[in-house]
Amino acid sequence: MNTSYISFKPLKATDRILSLDIMRGIVLFGILLMNINEMGLAHAYGDPTGSGGATGFNLYTWITTNMLFEGTMRALFSLLFGVGMFIFLDRLQKKGAGIEAANIYFRRLIWLLIFGLIHGYLLLWTGEILYDYALMGFLVFSFRNLSPKKLILTAIILFSIGSFWSYYDYTKDAKFMDKVNLAQTYKTENKELTKELKKADEKWESMKKERSPEAIEEYNNDMHEGYFSLVAFLSEKNQESDLVWPYRYDVWDILSMMLIGIALFKLKILSAEKSYRLYILMTIIGYIVGLSVNYYETQLIINSNFSFLSFSKTSITYDLGRVPTAIGHIGLIMLLCKLPILKWLKQALSAVGKMALTNYVMHSVFAMFIFTGVGFKLFGTFSRHQLLYIVFGIWLFQLIASPIWLKYFQYGPLEWLWRYLSYLKKPVFKK
Repeated sequence: MNTSYISFKPLKATDRILSLDIMRGIVLFGILLMNINEMGLAHAYGDPTGSGGATGFNLYTWITTNMLFEGTMRALFSLLFGVGMFIFLDRLQKKGAGIEAANIYFRRLIWLLIFGLIHGYLLLWTGEILYDYALMGFLVFSFRNLSPKKLILTAIILFSIGSFWSYYDYTKDAKFMDKVNLAQTYKTENKELTKELKKADEKWESMKKERSPEAIEEYNNDMHEGYFSLVAFLSEKNQESDLVWPYRYDVWDILSMMLIGIALFKLKILSAEKSYRLYILMTIIGYIVGLSVNYYETQLIINSNFSFLSFSKTSITYDLGRVPTAIGHIGLIMLLCKLPILKWLKQALSAVGKMALTNYVMHSVFAMFIFTGVGFKLFGTFSRHQLLYIVFGIWLFQLIASPIWLKYFQYGPLEWLWRYLSYLKKPVFKK
């Protein structure tokens, strides 16, 4: 098939959906708020007690991000990816691309998967998610033509399976901690441990050792090594996440939100076309339900003194908190898009969103030079709340740099490369 007619030109400004670009920019910044903890501290993404501080401003920072951003930013990022791939394929099909549309779509995902591997292993970001999105993107293709009702129902089923799996894991963790506590009692009373109790005790001691001050210091020192040492050091962690995440979390966590995104787009909710009333209701109901669950989870963890079992227990209600909160975020963002305010900020955010792939990977490049031995070796030197200053600095840079770049170029550098590799034809770069 001759594909020369298939939209190799950049989209006209009127063809872009501004609300999606603005939302993408906001969510990208929210993602950095969470990722910075793992980028700059050892084992600090969820549990603040290992490193980074869990008192004062550090505790308040953890509470705020845990309540408002944990899980919700990834949910919205997944939602937007699903929408983006749906729009991409839909526009190709409407232009008569036929089977070539599928070829371009899957080629696009294969290259995204390769980008993800490069991002994780060579740019040293163990929390990278492009690889996971590519895998789930292959599955999205089969669901794209379902009605919004069926898409939402499928997502609910996926959420439910994930929650049941988390409940099963929690029951195993509870039994494990019962054995650990019994082993401690036996040791106190100088009783001989059974083989089962000894195994549980050894596993628990190993888990504690991994989070000990000595282990944290050793991890910090490892992150201060040179580039090739870091590639080798982090490769095991990257490999583990690439093998475990797709079947344990991605289908229930990421694919579900991609389907929700396509449903909301088909209902014209994400294009800011609905009434103020609907978006206000989404915001209020979403936050009341979601933040109530998040508050319960946060209080449970704090009251349990950040115990291992408290984190395991809150995983059961995780989606019940993060998904409604994400819906609340959507309502608020759509209200911002509709209201005639802060036009300069919305323009800047839309530019950040248009360059989402470049800006996302740029976060890792910044982190590599700021924290690791490739650059300034500052890993482990900042407390949790101090990392926010770095986040705000990166936000400011991208809010300024993205509009300037797009003034002269049609795409961000990685967006241009991705498009080139997808279509196998060189798109216009300079304006």
